[in-house]
Amino acid sequence: MSELDRRVIRPLRRGTQRIRRIALAACSASVLVLAAVATSSAQPPVPQPAPPAGPGALAPPRTPGLGEVFNGYVVGTLQNATPASPEEIFRGLRADDPFYNEPPLTGAERPGTVVKAKKVDVLFTGVKPANLDAWKLMYVTTGNDGATPVISTGILMVPVDGTPNSQRRLISYQEANDSVGWSCHPSTQWTGGAPIDGASWSALGPLALLFGKGYAVMISDVGNDADRRPHGVFAGKFAAHAQLDGARAAVAFPEAGLDSDAQTALFGIAGGGVGAGFSAELQPDYAPELNVKSTVLEGMVVEPRNFMRIADGSVGSGFAFATLLGLEPWYPEMRIDEKLNPAGRAVADFFRTQCQTPAYFGLPFLPLHTLFQTGRNPADEPDFQHAFDDNVLGRGTPESKILIASCAADDSPMSLVPARDARALADTYRARGTDVTYAPTDCSLTRMITNLYGWGTDLFGMQTIDWLDSTFD
Repeated sequence: MSELDRRVIRPLRRGTQRIRRIALAACSASVLVLAAVATSSAQPPVPQPAPPAGPGALAPPRTPGLGEVFNGYVVGTLQNATPASPEEIFRGLRADDPFYNEPPLTGAERPGTVVKAKKVDVLFTGVKPANLDAWKLMYVTTGNDGATPVISTGILMVPVDGTPNSQRRLISYQEANDSVGWSCHPSTQWTGGAPIDGASWSALGPLALLFGKGYAVMISDVGNDADRRPHGVFAGKFAAHAQLDGARAAVAFPEAGLDSDAQTALFGIAGGGVGAGFSAELQPDYAPELNVKSTVLEGMVVEPRNFMRIADGSVGSGFAFATLLGLEPWYPEMRIDEKLNPAGRAVADFFRTQCQTPAYFGLPFLPLHTLFQTGRNPADEPDFQHAFDDNVLGRGTPESKILIASCAADDSPMSLVPARDARALADTYRARGTDVTYAPTDCSLTRMITNLYGWGTDLFGMQTIDWLDSTFD
């Protein structure tokens, strides 16, 4: 037995087996809890909205039943899943895939050009689901200016269910991923890395519903996931370019076999909702050839200054601070470090290398002004105003149908985004002729206590999937 095997491989194998048992037990417990919540309510069932009235009518948002989440495709995928080997798990956790090494660009590549691709196994919590094809894609996109070529990566996942890929719809999905650090993003999350990141866990339900309907799903990393520099994930125009060019890359990637004119929907939640909102606004001019039918926006920041003021000193203080760090790569005039005190600089240096979970959750209820030399709330910092102004949603006019499903209550402790901003955005789009459905969710503590299943599924956007499906021809 080699020294490496004795000291590393065998302990890792034993630890992996323990982790797998714990993960499977946790998953089983979660299913049982969801089933109990779904079936043992002391209150009478809440009537579900009626289906669409006729051709062209849109389905109203509704809470999906547990049987819809654990649909036939999902059950088969789980039943036929295989455990990853210790070596595969270790490789995923290392997050050092040479795939992310960028080749030099010639300058002639058009946005959406696939630079390289790699067939991968989806790997999550030590398990490889069955009946799911996946590729890491590296493709060309553009910077915040819409002109400078840059590289982004992402992951394309296509269910294997007997449907010809040329007949599939495409969902361009942007997770609730607010990570400024490297190797924290979807193409790593879904291949064994960043295993506790909340963004991937919150996507499980929506992906189950989307795969159950046979959709291909493309998730952008919004930049090269392995780039050690801080990621500009909060710059709305850059996030939009990366999302739209990811969709372009997916339909142009020959191995996946999707139709170049595939009907497409944009889906974004929280940090991903900012990118999806800008994607919907910019798509008519930036990527007019994409056949975008609809856009789902949930929990997104509409006006950054308002977000800073609401989140400051709340459970979301860490996310508000990370927002600043995720803007600065595309707005260097912010010069954040010059304005921070030593404590703030230490937090910033740490955040710039970390994933959102658990780092950002480790800074709740901290008044952000205590990190700055001036003692000002960052919403009022003069050098930040251009970045804030440039990232207000509602300046463009989407041509796709829009569903806004953010939290209904302005004063809910679970809402970090002012509901009035979401209402104003819906009114702005509607006044310009966009087909808008505003369906706010009840994210109150009362609902969490009395209907945990409905509260949780709505929080992750699962109630929007029927509406999205009804927008396709």
